[in-house]
Amino acid sequence: MRYSNPMTFAEDAAAADLIAGGRLQLGLSRGAPEQVIDGWKYFGFEPQDHESAPDMARRHTLEALDVMTGRQFAQPNPHPMFPNPPGLLPLEPQSEGLRQRIWWGAGSDATARWAAQNGMNLMSSTLKDDETGEPFHVQQRKQIEEFRKEWAKHDHGFEPRVSVSRSIFAITNDQDKRYFLASGDGEDQFGIIDNTRSVFGRSYIDEPDMLIERLRHDEAIQAADTLLLTVPNQLGVDYNAHVMESILTHVAPGLGWR
Repeated sequence: MRYSNPMTFAEDAAAADLIAGGRLQLGLSRGAPEQVIDGWKYFGFEPQDHESAPDMARRHTLEALDVMTGRQFAQPNPHPMFPNPPGLLPLEPQSEGLRQRIWWGAGSDATARWAAQNGMNLMSSTLKDDETGEPFHVQQRKQIEEFRKEWAKHDHGFEPRVSVSRSIFAITNDQDKRYFLASGDGEDQFGIIDNTRSVFGRSYIDEPDMLIERLRHDEAIQAADTLLLTVPNQLGVDYNAHVMESILTHVAPGLGWR
């Protein structure tokens, strides 16, 4: 959202949702570290006084959410060629229900609470700030708890959803073994990203029966209601369809997923 004009963003999101028949699930975030220094400034965006780039992204987000709700703010043209109703005008188009399908990609406990305060669903990926030194899935489970605790303090009028992302590969044929088995799934990785100590969650690579047993012990997966699977898009559509089919056929039933 560092690169987004809030008005244009809200307009495009509503149009996309209407075209999709109200099926858009829209994930937002303040943006990840990137190759260009302050790349957003080349697109005409600048933080306000004493505002960081992440704060600018959050401000853009709140401004977009505000006009998505139908707030009337624009002065109508009184010329007879414009048959405007009385009063101020909202942004158009509006898409009913979209506001409840906005997700915030939170990288810390604090931004998870911020998402809850502002009525957005929580989207937590495979990377977050290392805030306790505990395993990634434990820290992410605590982040989810912080989000839900904060949500309960507000009356947003709907129940939130919570997603976590994982790299999960079921070994079901020789091609899977060639791609993944030799490298293994490793362990959580800790390091400095964007001047912040961070933890990156491990991948899960194993035969289906072993995957089922291991995933049962992932506390964040158990705490969330939605699982997003990351896929190796460089390996092509056909192989990724196989990756998804393997999870749906051989792993999901054993965990009660649907």
